[in-house]
Amino acid sequence: MSTRSRVYRNLYKDSVSLMTVSAKVTAVPGIEAASVVMASASNVENLARAGLGAFDVHPNDLVVAVSGTDEACALALDRADALLTAKAASGEGETAARATLTSLRMAVERDPAHNLALISVPGDYAAAEAMKALRLGMHVMLFSDNVPVERELALKQYADAHGLMVMGPDCGTAIVNGVPLAFANVVRRGPIGVVGASGTGTQEVTVRIHQLGSGVSQALGTGGHDLSARIGGISMLYGLRALDADPATKVIVLVSKPPAPEVAARVLAAAEASAKPVVVIFLGADPATVTRKGVHGASDLAQAADMAVALARGEGAVAAPLAIPGEMRRTLGVLAHSMAPTQRYVRGIFSGGTFCFEAQLVHAAAGLHARSNTPTAGNRALEDNRKSRENTFVDMGDDEFTQGRPHPMIDPSLRDARIRDEAGDPSAAVVLFDVVLGYGAAEDPTAGLLGVIGSARAKATAAGRTVAFIAHVCGTDQDPQDRSKVVAGLKAAGVLVAASNAEAATWSAAVIAERQGAQP
Repeated sequence: MSTRSRVYRNLYKDSVSLMTVSAKVTAVPGIEAASVVMASASNVENLARAGLGAFDVHPNDLVVAVSGTDEACALALDRADALLTAKAASGEGETAARATLTSLRMAVERDPAHNLALISVPGDYAAAEAMKALRLGMHVMLFSDNVPVERELALKQYADAHGLMVMGPDCGTAIVNGVPLAFANVVRRGPIGVVGASGTGTQEVTVRIHQLGSGVSQALGTGGHDLSARIGGISMLYGLRALDADPATKVIVLVSKPPAPEVAARVLAAAEASAKPVVVIFLGADPATVTRKGVHGASDLAQAADMAVALARGEGAVAAPLAIPGEMRRTLGVLAHSMAPTQRYVRGIFSGGTFCFEAQLVHAAAGLHARSNTPTAGNRALEDNRKSRENTFVDMGDDEFTQGRPHPMIDPSLRDARIRDEAGDPSAAVVLFDVVLGYGAAEDPTAGLLGVIGSARAKATAAGRTVAFIAHVCGTDQDPQDRSKVVAGLKAAGVLVAASNAEAATWSAAVIAERQGAQP
């Protein structure tokens, strides 16, 4: 195996563009690893740690590094060069007004109506660029991650004092005035506003709202650290106030993993003071501890969307529990009874971190505890994140798996390989996974997966085993990938496709509860 690289001096590309190029380079047959990154100190360190080489570079340089066969490496570097060159050439067709804009200040001077900046630069520089935007009177969506918490706090305190909002750092999802930003889905406009401290959690709620026939006024992200004790929920509180004042918003949904207790109390007090009904999903929190006058607690992401749609229609927010219909229960029972004695465990492989979190909660509620690289309360950390043990849930978007590689929502090849390996384990009864659609996600997220499932199913059958593949597809039929086509492809491959992540996890838990009630 060879390792080769190419350095582009003083060539800047934003992280979304780099991840897209990296995904296409990684797809070259024979490539084992590939990275297309700006040469920040942390990125250079990650390249060395990944065995892709040591580089004498400056932060404004761009590095392409690949490993694989000699022929594959040569082809991958040529592909990267063509993509980067094409990106540069496409700018020649821009209008002169756009081409001459070289700073946020110039953009605002050219058109004072500009009031939102999306920052996507290496984390070492992101906070400085965000502060420039704030001082120009602009709201900020900070897609960049690796921003120190003290810098995040300074940004958000400044923004709050000046009537502005900082979405992020590491804010991957937003829909502002009907425009999807970063990883977001195509949903209709409507009366429900969302403020989310979770990217895929926000996606799940917004697509469910769309699927139920309603729509989204705004979906505002906060970044995953916003509801920590250190930050204090500054952005969520701003978003709540903004939606409360928005005439187009009739119902508000707040989405987060468990906040710090004192921050949860502050947010819930603000929600209770809102003039509009508020649905709150703090994943893992008992809905009864959240519910109060005008505030409705939900137990899962899909239920939060269901309650919001009902409220928007003037109906009661009934929290219907998840139930498995009789026909599906029979299907799951047949699968469970057809399995070999060794098959007792679930292997959950997720590209969405919140989906991994929620699936663990659903299984724990059924008395099924597990190991994970991102364990919920009551679960244990994996000793080796690359090796599953008994019941296991893996967030493939966690930093360990994305250093030097695109996120699995952009390039699902590592996810596909992990699903193949899990299905080949004689102890695996269920392989549970998500497929996330929308802008920023892979053009064809199941291109390699369908073949992996078919091959794994055939091998399991030959070995006298039956593996249950259970999935959830987060997206809409209006997304570039078209959810209906993705679902049809998965079902044709024998996958059980649920309407929500919580439902998929419920199906999985039913199979595992039955399997673990049997002796191997």
